[in-house]
Order: sequence, then structure tokens, then C-alpha cells
Amino acid sequence: MAAFAIPSDRFTHSAFENQWSNDMAKKVAELMVDVLLEAGVKRVYGVSGDSLNGFTDAIRSQEQLQWIHLRHEEVAAFAAGAEAHLTGQLSVCAGSCGPGNLHLINGLYDCHRSRVPVLAIAAQIPSGEIGSGYFQETHPEHLFAQCSDYCEVVSHPEQMPRVLEIAIQTAISRRGVAVVVIPGDVTLEEATVASPRLLFPPPQPTVRPSDEEIDTLADLLSGSKKITILAGAGCAGAHAELITLAGKLNSPIVHAMRGKEFIEYDNPFDVGMTGLLGFSSGYYAMMNCDLLLMIGTDFPYQQFFPKDARIVQIDIRGEQLGRRTKVDYGFVGDTKATLRALLPKLTQNESDKHLKASLERYAKARKGLDDLAVPGSWEMVHPQYVVRTLDELAADDAIFSCDVGTPTIWAARYLTMNGRRRLLGSFNHGSMANALPQAIGAQVSHPGRQVVTLSGDGGLAMLMGDLLSLRQLKAPVKVVVFKNDSLAFVELEMKAAGLVDFGTNLENPDFAKLAEAAGILGLKAETPDKVRPMIAAALEYDGPALLEVPVSRHELSMPPTITLEQAKGFGLFALKAVLSGHGDELIDLADTNLWR
Repeated sequence: MAAFAIPSDRFTHSAFENQWSNDMAKKVAELMVDVLLEAGVKRVYGVSGDSLNGFTDAIRSQEQLQWIHLRHEEVAAFAAGAEAHLTGQLSVCAGSCGPGNLHLINGLYDCHRSRVPVLAIAAQIPSGEIGSGYFQETHPEHLFAQCSDYCEVVSHPEQMPRVLEIAIQTAISRRGVAVVVIPGDVTLEEATVASPRLLFPPPQPTVRPSDEEIDTLADLLSGSKKITILAGAGCAGAHAELITLAGKLNSPIVHAMRGKEFIEYDNPFDVGMTGLLGFSSGYYAMMNCDLLLMIGTDFPYQQFFPKDARIVQIDIRGEQLGRRTKVDYGFVGDTKATLRALLPKLTQNESDKHLKASLERYAKARKGLDDLAVPGSWEMVHPQYVVRTLDELAADDAIFSCDVGTPTIWAARYLTMNGRRRLLGSFNHGSMANALPQAIGAQVSHPGRQVVTLSGDGGLAMLMGDLLSLRQLKAPVKVVVFKNDSLAFVELEMKAAGLVDFGTNLENPDFAKLAEAAGILGLKAETPDKVRPMIAAALEYDGPALLEVPVSRHELSMPPTITLEQAKGFGLFALKAVLSGHGDELIDLADTNLWR
């Protein structure tokens, strides 16, 4: 056989090498994958689309970065946010051009307001068509501006990887959302750089007030006898320091909802929450102090802050000082670093009257709530009993997610945190339908952990299509559905305002049968005696499971204090209900909440 030879009149050796080099040149999409891997990203959540084809094909061609295929881009953003919240590391979601990346926006708003590091890849229409009113054309750089700390367009290969790396650094350092908008055709062009430019070591700065400020803070605290601490999610990682501080000050600790998982456990100074979801004891502790110390919280409800006490605030974000209430002294600093510098300078508060009074009120409030969470002999199922039972049976390191509305109330009051359990929700953005998407992100990123949702029937129905994702991903999430056939919390708000509820009825399917049709274990607990065995069966099942629990529609969840306006409003509701032919609701309310 004649040896294969390249005709010298057509190719030179150098020309052949150049052609080989060109054929093997890295595409922009492949460089994007390399940068993400360098940043420690392990998965990308999204829905495939033609403008994303270059990017998803680059993911397909390697084994380190995983594509998590979902049914809705909003779910992708929520799932990425859940992973970022649980790990503290960068997470990524992606959407194709136009409607595809617009579906990301609600989930990204939640990530942005929860301050978790998330990068969104927003594909764009072909670059030559931008500005022509082309099919599916939008301008993501404007649309995502309000829910991101960085949002830029990549128009040329020369911008990559620098723009992507800036986006990653911004998301990590600001603990927020960054968006990179890139046309699909640009991802398929040849990259002008062969590899990532930057390494991404996790930033670990120490930020605390100056020595002079620490002295001022110590003098303020040492000179006060009735101090209450209001602590939030900014206290994550500083549990020991916070408990030591409370001991020095003889101070009750009130926690915000996002701080529950970091503050509530192993805490002899805990007096619960305040606010619309909280306890009367938390409200008392804040309203009866002479100094309120806010640490790592942006608690938003002005009506629950004391009017006469001095208020001192510590927060890593200086822009949040004094944002919710008047502040006499504000200090910028990380909770752990600040408290470590502060504690040696404090003198022991010898007065424990305020602490004892607050703890006594907490014990009474806690007993009152626990009394509502027993099976009893009634026909209907009360949601408090469901969550208390779930709390008893769930794993010590379970990850919970709760929908907004009444599931968040029951999670706040009846789930017990222990330092290993985690709790996810849309606590700042307040979006419906967050529980299932966040559970998907939690389960995919933590495959060995038990993940459980507290889903409202309205929330689940809104993004119910991603029950199919549980089956496809083989993600063993346990979905507990509180079926009350209504937007129950909205109804409570209407009643408190003196309005007859309207537009809140839900004609629901049989969720258990629907789950079975999707290839998921479907269970139902229609009476109190079925609650414990059905929860146990769902938790023990090796795969995704849905437990439907029909619960009382008219369960009242009272805030820690009732305003005159709310009392008037509820009385007005009662009158309107009778006059409009809804008097039977009053009987149901009494039957549910009084005759137990």
C-alpha cells in the first residue's frame, strides 16, 4: 500500500498545523464552562433552548459540570438560590432568549433579596438581529437590572472570559445575583483566550468596627439593664458568640424568620419571634426593653419596633443601618468578628428581671401553641399537628422548605432547629410557589440529606409541572401538601381588614392521585389518626413522595398583638359575612378555633 502523503502544491506542514489548530480552537461556550469549573460550580439549572445550544452542548461534552434539566426557568432560579443558601457558594441557572430567561426573573428577585450568590446566564437572540424587533427579542440587560448587582452583555468573543469572571466575583463578593447576557451565536464563535484568567479563592475578610467604636458599643451595653437582642440571618456562624453575649447582658433573644435556623437551637435566652408570624413573648421582650440591640437583621415591620428604647444596630451592610427604625448608634461589621472584639470589654449585667419576665412569657406562649398541636378527638386535621408530627419524625439533619402564607407560619412555630437542620423559604421576597423549586435545589446539591417541603395547595399548583422533574431527576423530595382549598393567608388578611374573602377559592385535584400519575408515591392523611403513619411512610420511602393532608381552612394564626384596626376589621368582617350570606363561615371559624 502506498504511504499517505500530503500534496506539496496544496499544503505545507505549517499550513496543516494551522488548520489543525483552527479546527481544535476552543469555542466561547467551552471557555464559559472552564471558567465555571474554575469557580467551583458543579451544576447549572435550566431549560434547554436554541439560543442556549452552544452552552448546553459544551456542558454535554464534559463530565464535571452537570446540567439539571427542569420544566420551568423560575424553578431553576429558585433551585439555584436554594443551593447557594445551603452551601454559601456560587450557584448557576440559565435561560434561553426572550421568554426563557424572563421566566428566571421572579426566582432571581428572591435570590437577590435573600443575598445569596447566584449567576444567571441569559441567552440572547442572534447578535446581528438585536434592535430589529426580532422573534423573541427582549433586552435582558435592562430587565434584570433591578434584581442583580451586575448585569452585562457579551457582544464579542474578546469579552470572554473577563465579563464572566467579573460577574462571578461580583456575585461572590456582594452575595447577590449577577447576570451575563450572551447571544447564542457568540457562544459558538472561537474564543480569543484559551483558558480562565482568574482563580477564585473564597474571600474571607474580617470586617468589624474600629477599636474606638467597640469601646463605645461596650459602654452602651454595660450601662443598660433591660436589653433585648433582635438577631437575624447575619448571625449565621456566630452562634457561640451570640449566646455568650446574651449571657453577659442577661438579654432575651428575639429572632427574625431567616435567623431561626441559626439562632433558635441550644439557646436558653430564646423567646421566639415577633412580627406577623411571631409570639407574644417576642413582642413583649422588644417593647419592654430600654435598649434594643439589632444584630445581622433587616426585620422590615416598623410597627413591631419599640418607640422609646434606644436602638443599636450592627450589620455588615452599612446601607441597612437605620433603614427600618430610628437608630441611635450604628456599627458596620461581621457578627462573629464584632462580637469577638466586643465580649472582653463587657461587664456582667447583674439584673435578670427583664430576662426572667421574657422567658416566663415565652414558656406561656410556647405552651399555648403546643396545646394547639395535639390530635384530640376532632374530625378535621389541624395543620399545627401535622407540622409538629413532621418535626418529630424528620431526620436530625433534614432540610425543610416552606411556601409563603400559612405553611411559613406553621414552620416558624412548630419546626425545631438544632444546628444541623436547615430551613428555606421566600422570607424576604414573599413569592408563592417557592417550596418545591427550593427543595429540588436542596436535594440535587445534597443527595444524602432528607428534604421535605411544607407546600400550600396554591403554591404547589402554581409550579406543579416540576413534580415531573422530581421523577426525572430521581430526587427523593418529600412533598407535604396542606390542602385547604383556598389561599388561606390571603383570606386571613381580608378578614383582618374587614373584607369578605373573594377570589381565594381553589378547586383542587386529588394531589395524591396526580402524584401517582407522575410516577411519584402519592399518599393521603384525611383524619388525625392517619397523620403520623402517612408521614412516616413518606419519609421512609426510597424516592420522591407526595403526602396530601386536607386541613382546616379556617385555622386562625394570630399575630403577637392585635391592633385596634385589626379588631375593628375582624368585627366588620363578621357583620359583612352575615349580611352577604356568608354567616356559615363564622360558624366554621368558631368550630375550628374555639370548640377544641
